[in-house]
Amino acid sequence: MVKTKPRQTRIYDDEGYRRRAACLCVKNELENEVLLVTSSSSQDRWVVPGGGLEPHEDSREAAVREVIEEAGVKGDIIRCLGTFENRERKHRTDVYILAVTQELQEWEDSTAIGRRRCWFTLDEAIEELSSHKPIESNYIKLLIKDKAN
Repeated sequence: MVKTKPRQTRIYDDEGYRRRAACLCVKNELENEVLLVTSSSSQDRWVVPGGGLEPHEDSREAAVREVIEEAGVKGDIIRCLGTFENRERKHRTDVYILAVTQELQEWEDSTAIGRRRCWFTLDEAIEELSSHKPIESNYIKLLIKDKAN
């Protein structure tokens, strides 16, 4: 199912969940630092870059597009971390690990809305996300668990 919102088309799965994609952007092969961006609604809150799928786009393509738009980085997807469900907001997000190879000086959201980016250790990222984005903090926790195996 597809619904159009001003400036955005929303894609839904068969169960009515909005389809989203995001990337945990890592600095190097150690995967011990992740890149967070300021929220579009609050410059003092950090979030994982991600957003909705567009028509005729798979989640991997959407994840790469979203990190370029929101975080101004390019890189290589290493693997899919998993799909995370938010029943309260009724969306499902496919989360990928992306190894950053390039940080742009300016990017779409930096110029349009003043979005900032910052590297965090995994523990710092969990702390930043825990209060306002607990599901996103679970992405980091799974990354830690995934690295341990």
